[in-house]
Amino acid sequence: MADGAVPFSVVRGGRDGDQSQSDVEERIRSLHEAPYVSVDPLENDYSEISIELDEHEKILWCLHRHTERPIFTPGLLRDLGSFQERLKNKYLPSGSAPLAPPFRYLVLASDVPGIFNLGGDLRLVVELVTRRDRDALYRYGKACIDVCYLSSEKLGLPVVTVALIQGEALGGGFEAALSSDVIIAEETARCGLPEILFNLFPGMGAYTFLARRVGPALAEKIIFSGKIYTAHELHEMGIVDKVVEAGTGRNALYEYVSRNERQFTSRRALYKVRRRHSPVDYQEMTDIMDIWVDAALELDKSSLRKMERLIRAQDKRRDSEVNPSTTATVSQTTAS
Repeated sequence: MADGAVPFSVVRGGRDGDQSQSDVEERIRSLHEAPYVSVDPLENDYSEISIELDEHEKILWCLHRHTERPIFTPGLLRDLGSFQERLKNKYLPSGSAPLAPPFRYLVLASDVPGIFNLGGDLRLVVELVTRRDRDALYRYGKACIDVCYLSSEKLGLPVVTVALIQGEALGGGFEAALSSDVIIAEETARCGLPEILFNLFPGMGAYTFLARRVGPALAEKIIFSGKIYTAHELHEMGIVDKVVEAGTGRNALYEYVSRNERQFTSRRALYKVRRRHSPVDYQEMTDIMDIWVDAALELDKSSLRKMERLIRAQDKRRDSEVNPSTTATVSQTTAS
């Protein structure tokens, strides 16, 4: 942690291990429950994210803790949604003048070595598809696009958003990174959209964000390929803004902030121009997500079995944190 960073206390929480399929309704309900003590967004009463404010460098870190699994569980979505709403309510209070936030940069990263985020909660999706529960699928999808859309709009705050990828960012994890103004990736990072491999497509922002960065043709090529790309490949495409050496991501972020300190206003303004030129439309994201729900409900047993194999790979990747001898990555599994 750099000098000046404020180490807010972290409340340990979340569930342990696998969750039985019988608690699906509870998991979906948790998307809309916020059992928090404080209304201050910088108070660490979250279970699935950790917040750090570096007052000196004016950086607010939002770190995925992944206490359950390194994916977008309902618990992680709930915490991210609450964090975003609390930021908006504090610095853009309804009926009052906006308050200047004590940070210029809002950085999304992960506390888990080697993993940014492995994507959607496929175990939950398989269960809901099997049950033909369209309403619950829609609510899960909506929670995902709400987080990504608000990130793309920077919550309406005068800040620059940055995704720092230090490992694997797959599916919804890659989509979340794409919602940021700037993407910095370590050279060992791997990113991709493997959904096509089980006859689905990434419906939580991939097309919306990629088409605006690199055009519809390349966006579709990336989505249809199902390929897992290196950081350097994505940099050559114009998707990743900066590639740095492995293990130096956090320091590189601070170097980026320091180097661009005098240009902050112009860079923030240019990212605003980018959004004005190619605005992200919430209704577009909602319509795409609705198409995703319908497509998911058409998946056959063969496709669901492929999803289950990826679920096992996600679980194995999480286990590798505890047991370093387990080295297979999810990207290797999808590639096979």
